[in-house]
This record gives sequence, C-alpha cells and structure tokens, in this order.
Amino acid sequence: MKNLHKFLITLLSLLLFSACKKNVVEYQATPIDDGATAQFQLHYMVPVATGAANNINKVELNGKLLVNQTTPLVVYNFLPSGSVGRFFAAEPGKVNLKLYKGATDNLVLVYDQTFDLPAGKSNVVVHDFNKPPVVIVNEVPYPKTTTENTGTTAWVKFYNFLYESANTPTTLKLQYQYQYTVNNETGQKSEWANVGKPVSFGEATGWEPVTVNKTVIISAGTARIDYRARLIGADGSDQGSLVVRNSTGSMVDYTDWWTAQIGRVYHHMLAGFRTATPVAGVKQATAL
Repeated sequence: MKNLHKFLITLLSLLLFSACKKNVVEYQATPIDDGATAQFQLHYMVPVATGAANNINKVELNGKLLVNQTTPLVVYNFLPSGSVGRFFAAEPGKVNLKLYKGATDNLVLVYDQTFDLPAGKSNVVVHDFNKPPVVIVNEVPYPKTTTENTGTTAWVKFYNFLYESANTPTTLKLQYQYQYTVNNETGQKSEWANVGKPVSFGEATGWEPVTVNKTVIISAGTARIDYRARLIGADGSDQGSLVVRNSTGSMVDYTDWWTAQIGRVYHHMLAGFRTATPVAGVKQATAL
C-alpha cells in the first residue's frame, strides 16, 4: 500500500508538471504584409430594388470564389454582409471581378470588370454593372482618442454615389452635415456641423469625428445623430438642401438619422436615385 501511495504521488506530480508546461496555440492563418498585399472590402451600391432577386449569389476575383449563396452580397451592403472590418486579400495590380445573380443552378453573370487594385486597404464600390468600380483608400489606422473619462466621439466617412436617374450619376457636389442632442433632458439640438469637405460623385471624405452624447451614463455609449446634405456651388457657396424623392413620390429635403456608438467608425454611402425609384438614402456599414 505504501508503494502504491508513492506511485500515485509521483504520477500526480508528473501530471501537474505536464499541465503547467507552456502550450502553444496555433491558428490556421496566413501572415499578410500590408505594404505588399491588396486588401479590400466590396460594396454593392448599384441603384436597384432591394430583395433576393437582386442579391449577388456568387463573387469571383481573378477566377477565385470569394463567396456564394450561403453568404450573398446583399443590395446596398458590403461583403461580407453584416461583418465588421473584414477584408479580402489579393495580389495588387490588374484584377478581374465577376458578380453573379440568380439561383445556384441558374446563375447569371451581371458584372465582369477589370481594374487596378492597389496595395494596402481599399473600399471597392460597384455602382454600375457596366463600369469598373470606384476604389477608395480605406485610410488606416482608424482614428481614436484617449480620455480619462467616457469618450464622446464616433467617426464617419461620407461617400457620394447618388444617381439622378437610370445611368445618370449626379453632378451635385454635396456637403454632408450632422446634428446631435446637446441636452438629453430638454432635447436641445446642436448647430449643424460639417462632416468633412464637400464631395462629388465617386468621392469620399476622410474619417470625420461626430459627437456622441450618450443617453445612458453607465454604458458603452450610444446616441442618435441626425444628418442632412447641402448643395455646394462652383464658387463654394451653400445652395440649399439636397432635394430627393421620397417613398410617396414627393420631392423633399433629404434628412436621416443613425445611432452611433462611442469609439466606432462608420461608412455612410449615399446611393439610389434622387428623382426616381429606388429612392436615395445613406447606407451605413461599420468599419470598426
């Protein structure tokens, strides 16, 4: 019995020693050199009606499958839909992008374009099935602030992909603006403030700060932010509000609102038809 007791103690010691040894956790991943690799997010901003019939059920880059119908590229969304900050990697240079609509056994090629994809992180925006996409630098690292107390800032990048009607990109230069609630008890609003500089079709601002006055003190912090767009003349003057068609067919001043969270970074892409249907609106995607 004494020998058995010694044996059990020795065995337990060996097991404990083995459990305390450093274990290396390895992941199935491929290292990426940001300076030598193209990394991109794909945005689908063609002005078509929302719904399954117009979803992209197959995406190929240089003949390589990126996604299929299990994770479709949804209208006015980005790939992968519902994800935050994920990029696809490719060799920089000339690339070919193909998009397919339809059922799995009856896919129809609707987009086949070759374009230059630069090294680094980019946002690739498909806005017309018959034209190459617009490629916009993603601008990393993302902005941040350091504070002793709770933060009050989120960041927004505004993109102008507004069409007047079918096959007619807008010629309007737009100044995106925001307004936030200064006092959550009284509902008092701030003055309107610019989100970056005015942008023409196919252009974007930088990552611009917006103020988030959170409604729940002990929380990560979210708040409603109101937005509008102003027309900017050739001389730089404010020519009034952007007027768009609404869902009832009336022409109205464009306004919208989104919930922002402190520390988050958002894409705001204005897409759709200004004077026809599908009507125009901002589509939000979270970069970080």
